[in-house]
Amino acid sequence: MTSGSTQKKTSPSSEKSPSVGFLGWIRARFFAGLVIATPIVVPIFVIVLVIGWIDERIKPILRSAIPPNVRGYDFGFFTVDTLIDYTPGIGVLFSVVALTALGAIATNLIGRSVIRTSEKIAERVPILSTLYTPLRQLVEIFSDKESSSFKEVVLVEYPKEGTWAVGFLTSPSKGEIATKLGEKFMGIFVPTTPNPTSGFLIYVPENKVIHLDMTVEDGAKLIVSAGVVLPKDQQVNPAIAGQAEGRPPETS
Repeated sequence: MTSGSTQKKTSPSSEKSPSVGFLGWIRARFFAGLVIATPIVVPIFVIVLVIGWIDERIKPILRSAIPPNVRGYDFGFFTVDTLIDYTPGIGVLFSVVALTALGAIATNLIGRSVIRTSEKIAERVPILSTLYTPLRQLVEIFSDKESSSFKEVVLVEYPKEGTWAVGFLTSPSKGEIATKLGEKFMGIFVPTTPNPTSGFLIYVPENKVIHLDMTVEDGAKLIVSAGVVLPKDQQVNPAIAGQAEGRPPETS
C-alpha cells in the first residue's frame, strides 16, 4: 500500500468547531465577570432597594407634615414638593435626623420622663411588650461599650463534650452559687442563633473557658449571621487554610 493510502482519517468529532470554541470562551469570560461583579453589584442593589423602601414610606409622612403653602413655595429652581419627589434617599436622611433628634431629646430631663412613660406603656401592651422588652435590652447591651454586661467573647464546651458554643462572659460566680459550686466558675451567656435576645446562662469552670480576641460586637454579628460574618482581621485566606490542613495549594 502506498503512503497516500495509509493516511488516517480524522474524525469530525475530534476537531473543535470554531463556533463551539468561541461560545466556550464567551461563557468562561462571562462567569469570570459575574464572579468579579457580584460582590460589588449585590450590596449596591440591596442598598438601593432599602433606600427605595424607606423613601416610599417616609415621603407621604413628609408631605402630610409640611403645610401645602410651604410645599408649593417656589425657590427658583425647585419647590419643596419636587425636592421630596425627586431626591433619592430623602426618606433615609429624614429618618436619621428624626432619630438623632429623638436621642437628643432623650438625654435631657424632660426627654427622659417622656421616654420612661412610653416605655411603661409599651411594656404593658401584651403583644408589644414581648417584642419591645428584649429588643431594648439587646440595644442597651451592645450599644453601651463601657458598662456592658458582657465582658468578652468566649468558647465553652456546650451542650455536650466535644461540642463548642460561642458565648459572652458576664461575671465570676458569686454568693450562693459560688459557695455551692466550691470552686471558681464563670458565668457565661450562650445566646441562640439567629436571635441573641434569648439563650442560656451557664456556669463553667474557669479553666474550661477559652477566651477569644474578637469584640462583643463582632461576637454578636457572628451569632446573628449563624457563623457567616467573621471579623475582617480574622478572615483566613482559603489557600492558607488549605496548607494549614495539609492540603497542597491549588494551582491554576
